[in-house]
Amino acid sequence: MFNIPVKNIYLANDLVDMRKSFNTLSEYVSYTLGRDPLSGDAFVFIGKNRNRLKVLIWEESGFWLCNKRLEKGSYSKLLIDSLCNGEKDSKLSQSEWYNLLEGVVVLNSRKLKRYRGLVQQKK
Repeated sequence: MFNIPVKNIYLANDLVDMRKSFNTLSEYVSYTLGRDPLSGDAFVFIGKNRNRLKVLIWEESGFWLCNKRLEKGSYSKLLIDSLCNGEKDSKLSQSEWYNLLEGVVVLNSRKLKRYRGLVQQKK
């Protein structure tokens, strides 16, 4: 897999027509999700049959549009609904992103608290 640096990964809650391309998906990001498609974030869309996924990413010279089609199975509606919690979109962690791609459904779990930040040194 190639590596494109992104700031954040957002999953759209609505199922999307997979015939949509760069312009239509970037308009969807702007008007429906209320986010900036040129921000360097990755925006993930699931197809209506839930067997296709598209990722829209802005890189300094243009858009990337990545597409994945599952040969068997589908992306879990339960997982998508649990990640979005009724919102228009959801910011995904790296582990949530990998779970979505691999078809791992983790429900009724909780995330343990972890320290995030620099330790202030006493002078």
